[in-house]
Amino acid sequence: MAIAMGWHKPDNVAGSSAPAIMVGLFVATGGLLFGYDTGCINGILAMNSFKTQFNTGYVDSTGSINLSPSETSILVAILSAGTFFGALLGAPAGDMIGRRISIIGSVGIFCFGVIFQVCADAIPMMLAGRFFAGVGVGSVSLLVPLYQSEMAPKWIRGTLVCAYQLSITAGLLAASGVNILTQGLHGAAAYRIPMGLQLTWACVLTLGLLILPETPRYLIKRGSKEAAALSLSRLRRLDITHPALVEELAEIQANHEYELTLGPATYRDIFLGSPHLGRRILTGCGLQMLQQLTGINFIMYYGTTFFNGAGIHNPFLISLITNIINVVSTIPGLFVVETWGRRNLLLVGSIGMAMCHLVIAIFGTAVGNDNNETSSKVIIVFVTFFVFFYAASWGPVAWVVTAEIYPLKIRAKSMSVSTASNWLLNFGIAYGTPYMVGEGVGYADMGPKVFYVWGAFCILAGVFVFCMVYETSKISLEQIDEMYERVDYAWNSKRFEPSWSFQQLRDEGFADSGIPPVDHELEPSRTGSSTSESISTIHTDSASNENRTQEDKILHQMGIPSNVNFNDY
Repeated sequence: MAIAMGWHKPDNVAGSSAPAIMVGLFVATGGLLFGYDTGCINGILAMNSFKTQFNTGYVDSTGSINLSPSETSILVAILSAGTFFGALLGAPAGDMIGRRISIIGSVGIFCFGVIFQVCADAIPMMLAGRFFAGVGVGSVSLLVPLYQSEMAPKWIRGTLVCAYQLSITAGLLAASGVNILTQGLHGAAAYRIPMGLQLTWACVLTLGLLILPETPRYLIKRGSKEAAALSLSRLRRLDITHPALVEELAEIQANHEYELTLGPATYRDIFLGSPHLGRRILTGCGLQMLQQLTGINFIMYYGTTFFNGAGIHNPFLISLITNIINVVSTIPGLFVVETWGRRNLLLVGSIGMAMCHLVIAIFGTAVGNDNNETSSKVIIVFVTFFVFFYAASWGPVAWVVTAEIYPLKIRAKSMSVSTASNWLLNFGIAYGTPYMVGEGVGYADMGPKVFYVWGAFCILAGVFVFCMVYETSKISLEQIDEMYERVDYAWNSKRFEPSWSFQQLRDEGFADSGIPPVDHELEPSRTGSSTSESISTIHTDSASNENRTQEDKILHQMGIPSNVNFNDY
């Protein structure tokens, strides 16, 4: 399957990656929930039946019944407010009951919100439904990349996480198509059908998750070694005693035990912990915030309104074309994220987006209203190029990096804070944009000048990537910890080569390369005897080892009792 899509599993990777790829791609479709909901409300707000039903007495400048700008802003932005809280709540849920079960619960909350929206006949109930749907979407946006990164083989991990962004764009496109088909219907069916269709894929996703495995890294974190071995065996299609599977599982466990000796796994530690956790959380939050400040949601949330104000005929068609380009352009990012690397793709995307924004701003400001036809064509062309650069780079890769750079012990907490920063900026942009580009008293009336703002942030994004983002492709999640310990500057990270394993450090006290980490980083903490002892060298009795079978030795190395009967699972 992977070969047919343009990827090839390295020859030195044992087993099959097909199960993990299939699981990762299926779970990635959780992005449909957010993408469809976002695209759905964008079209519904323009439907006459929706305006008539939810009107509170506001009449626009043409004398038509409409929603006020403040009502439109809160209806769009309330979803992002819910996602902010959902992202924060997803971390404790993911750590307590598991990544898989937490995703199922999050989808359930999303369905609860959708039911409220379908039944709503006034703005307050609609706001409540969108808020609860946002809580579910926010939690899913944290847990899906987390689940994917923890179960995927390192050689295709970035591509699978990128598939989450592809699903978001597919959801946006699907919503645009459904809105076009239903907008001509009379009565509440015009907007209730698009809303109700959100439940379809939510139910499919839930049913699929019921039979998928939990991630091996979470099971190791919870101390369930036998279950972790079985989960990894399913994902890699290897026998539970296969040396490659044993080695991968032992490295995960040894790394986790080593992390625990460096301090507790509290929210305080995600900012002040070792190794360099403060730098990592700054990287994750910065990427997620700058992703929103690229201006993409200005196009996706209010593109139709802006195109209409810029004198572009048939803005709904332009918006649909933009969504199509958004989907198609995400695919190149999936192909090159492993070969080009995360840093290069983000840097190229930043430069491309900045150029598009500045051209639109300069041309729009210079031409003004003198040549609307020419101005419209330039805006359409460069908005299209901007969407291409975003969809192929910052859209998917920001999720990839934030899913990879955190240690296992605080991965869920760190990702929740990073993701929450994304949704906080999403809310601010969704709520504030109408006031930036609107005309009249109390509005900035920036028009095309707003692209100066997005262009400046894209330039800042490029500088941030160069200074802060480490290259994490082609190495395991455990080796990323070593990279942050040994590499001082992000621009030197591309030359990093792993030199020691946590498994050797735990079991033998040395590394094959003879280059161990800094002495103080090898020192076990004296605050917790149980975890400290796990890092010390393990001496086994040679006589008892000689009496064991080879299988017993492997099981002993994994920490699994030799009397476990795996046929019972």
